[in-house]
Amino acid sequence: MARIFDVVEHPDEMRDEIVHRFPESGAGDFRLGSQVIVREAQSAVFFRDGKALDNFGPGRHTISTANIPFLIDLIGKAFNERSPFTAEVYFVSMREFANEKWGTPQPIIVRNPGMGLGVALLQGYGTYSFQVDDPQQFVTQIVGAQGSYNTRDIKDRLRAMLISKLADMLGETTSAKSVPELIALTEELGGGVRAKAQDDFKAVGLTLKTFYIESLKPSTKSAEELRAMGMLDVATYTQLQAADAMRDAAQNPAGGAGLTAGIGAGMGIGNVLGDALRQGAAGGAAGTGAGGPSPTSGAPPVMTPSEAATYLRVAEEDVVAAIEDGSLKAKKIGKAYRISKEALDEFLGA
Repeated sequence: MARIFDVVEHPDEMRDEIVHRFPESGAGDFRLGSQVIVREAQSAVFFRDGKALDNFGPGRHTISTANIPFLIDLIGKAFNERSPFTAEVYFVSMREFANEKWGTPQPIIVRNPGMGLGVALLQGYGTYSFQVDDPQQFVTQIVGAQGSYNTRDIKDRLRAMLISKLADMLGETTSAKSVPELIALTEELGGGVRAKAQDDFKAVGLTLKTFYIESLKPSTKSAEELRAMGMLDVATYTQLQAADAMRDAAQNPAGGAGLTAGIGAGMGIGNVLGDALRQGAAGGAAGTGAGGPSPTSGAPPVMTPSEAATYLRVAEEDVVAAIEDGSLKAKKIGKAYRISKEALDEFLGA
């Protein structure tokens, strides 16, 4: 028996699904008088012969195609039982898709004048929400002929838009604000990103409803990663390596030889840096015709543990530990230790 009309609907809540095509594949041959039922928080885009003709809001609608009942059954025989007049309906969710996650896969480089290296790497994460604003535009530009289109299908594209706008916003803000001040402006930054991203979202038929920054803080990238990103010159890289070695040595719970080995390694790197800086200073002095003693030329030939700690830029307890485990030569006079500068230099070069 021939079909008189069709009832087309998609009763799903569409929690993660943005668009559902009916039929999911191939072409539909809806008859004249077919009914389309659109639920609340849905819109339906009607296509015929590959062209978007109309949008339907919530309610019951009657569609008109070139498929006339009974007659099309006869015409279909000439087209291998297929209708020569095709139509499809795309059900589009008009609800707000909230609590979508975003995060910075790589740190964002910002200026930080007058502090540290003069630049900073920031990482952040948060949530955003969006909604379809123009169903027909979204279907034609993004969905195409897919049977179903979900939030996971577009999240990477939206996240790229948002991170780009966040980086732009941070670059503009750090021209007038330091990084510590910047981190306290998450609400203002979120509002700025939302305003900047609206045109990009609108271009694909969407609107950005909210953008929240839950965390924005300096990155924990290591000196090696910073250098690989082209952020550090050799001198700064060496300085950071020395600082890292000193920190690791101070945090070493084993103490003893392990601790002093860490100190030695850190200070060895520090010496390389110091030599480089002294050579640079000497070169600058030679270039201007001026001369002067090296920064460490005033160190006394014999030092107390406290003075040695200042010379090594470590804690006095670390110097005593190095003496007691034998890695640093010293002379005990009564209850006090005395360390020669030669012994310290030998320790640093070990």
